[in-house]
Amino acid sequence: MQKSPSNKGLLVALLVIGCWATSIILLMQWHFSFANPLVYLLVLVQMHLYTGLFITAHDAMHGTVSPNRSLNNFVGYLCTFLYASFWYPQLYTKHHLHHSHVHTDDDPDYHNGGFWNWYVRFIRNYLSIWQIVVMAALFNILKIWIPQPNLLMFWVAPSLLSTLQLFYFGTYQPHKGEHDNKYFARSQPRNHVVAFFSCYFFGYHYEHHDSPGTPWWQLWRG
Repeated sequence: MQKSPSNKGLLVALLVIGCWATSIILLMQWHFSFANPLVYLLVLVQMHLYTGLFITAHDAMHGTVSPNRSLNNFVGYLCTFLYASFWYPQLYTKHHLHHSHVHTDDDPDYHNGGFWNWYVRFIRNYLSIWQIVVMAALFNILKIWIPQPNLLMFWVAPSLLSTLQLFYFGTYQPHKGEHDNKYFARSQPRNHVVAFFSCYFFGYHYEHHDSPGTPWWQLWRG
């Protein structure tokens, strides 16, 4: 794990977490109608914020959130738990295996197959029974105070959709097929607006593998 030379990464992380927290608190209180098209737009906004949580945790795995290792790891633990009750040390270990053994049988993110087979394998590789138990328990506790439609639309659905966003732009597109570089990765065409809204510049994936100590918010400079 590398160290961030400044606390700019921490400020960016707090901004992402703050936006997610503000959004989800407000959405849990919203008395909405399924006929309102704004509902579905806000599901996508919330999906993007969930993706931001995971990308922030990913930066923590590379030590780019804070030069203080304990604080850096705390942000990683917090973001992975808020995202979907993931266990940060497990994700940390598997992600660094991905970097060390990219595009091989020892790469936990790689699968030589089609999109859906690869996605299912990807999810199964990271999902645990305890995570499902924790999420189910949280859902049943939260619905005591929060309407179930709000939980389903703005807590459950966005996090599930976010896994597709992360997988497609951060794993499948960059690593599928054959490659002519040592990272077995490709980057999406350079359009910074598209790159941010698709997956926080994570589509610039060759740049990430070439410089894993570069935080997501600086990948566009690569």
